[in-house]
Amino acid sequence: MSILSGKNVLLGVTAGIAAYKAAFLVRLFVKKGAQVKVVMTPSAKEFVTPLTLSTLSKNEVFSSFTNEEDDNAQWNNHVELGLWADLFVIAPATANTLSKMAHGTSDNLLLATYLSAKCPVYYAPAMDLDMYKHPSTTATFEKLDSFRNIQIPAEEGELASGLSGKGRMAEPEHIISFIENHLLQQMPLQGKKMLVTAGPTYEAIDPVRFIGNHSSGKMGYAVAEAAAKLGSEVFLVSGPVNISLENSRVKIIPVTSAKDMYEAAHTYFPTCDIAVLSAAVADYRPKQVASEKIKKNDSSLTLELEKTQDILKSLGEIKKHQFLVGFALETQNELENAKSKLKKKNLDLIVLNSLKDKGAGFKADTNKVTLINKDNKVQRFAVKPKTEVANDILQYIIENIDA
Repeated sequence: MSILSGKNVLLGVTAGIAAYKAAFLVRLFVKKGAQVKVVMTPSAKEFVTPLTLSTLSKNEVFSSFTNEEDDNAQWNNHVELGLWADLFVIAPATANTLSKMAHGTSDNLLLATYLSAKCPVYYAPAMDLDMYKHPSTTATFEKLDSFRNIQIPAEEGELASGLSGKGRMAEPEHIISFIENHLLQQMPLQGKKMLVTAGPTYEAIDPVRFIGNHSSGKMGYAVAEAAAKLGSEVFLVSGPVNISLENSRVKIIPVTSAKDMYEAAHTYFPTCDIAVLSAAVADYRPKQVASEKIKKNDSSLTLELEKTQDILKSLGEIKKHQFLVGFALETQNELENAKSKLKKKNLDLIVLNSLKDKGAGFKADTNKVTLINKDNKVQRFAVKPKTEVANDILQYIIENIDA
């Protein structure tokens, strides 16, 4: 999943020959999972039709403040458009429009929207060679950059005049890549690697039966997805769950037993900066696993169990630079038990929840947690969706990982 997924992208199209590439750009944004709206300068419609862009974006295209064909239509509110956008991308950006942006000229809907936008503004220059090199264009770039607009550099190639040189608008694929990389560089977990464990483990009794628990994996998957959105590369070691997660920054390592999870966690932990172990790992497993299905012949069945390896404790014993987070699901003496676990397993943070709390625990889409750090500082949160709980946990990590 791209970092652009779920973003509201406002695409500004100005009157240059490169405007035909706006159709490809809209399509790429949509493929990345973004919601796209298009605002055009009136003259841009001579190069690419609003119908094409509205069909590809599945949204109305805006080019004027009012609908001249409908006297009763509402005006197109440039302030609302600017506030709707998470990103404003002006491509192609002609010398004329760029100059107006630099000097605050507002003589069309696109420019009025630009002046109202609160989001990051990217612009992809498109003009002929001599125009691109002109001192006034250089001054325009400098002024726009001083406004914290982000320039997507023009490329070299054949131009509309027949000349060849710099001034050609970056190709749509390059624009998308530039924006994705730029956004990732702003992310607080960019460059960090994270290990997350999630879900239950199944400990075999025979080829058919197992010992397991009710963990759905929702909390761990929420942490993994939120971490990826914040720029981290995530290794998600997952027990058997019914959750799908498609994100190019999350590598899912499926496992079944506690032994499998132990081995996978120890494989990825040494190269990670952060580890969040939210899986509900079985504490015991059958000492002997039957090779054939156990028949229902007797009125009772006795199983001898043995302890599984303690994954969290073992990682706490070998951690060096890693920020290690564990989970504690308790039913009594919650704070005391969690603090004891925090110390015994050499954790930096423990996330406590109780089965007594309504809205917390297995299978639910919500959770109620208490964060306890290694100084025994306690921070309590209300019941929230697990996606928000994940963000609370990660925010704490971000604020304390380099402390």
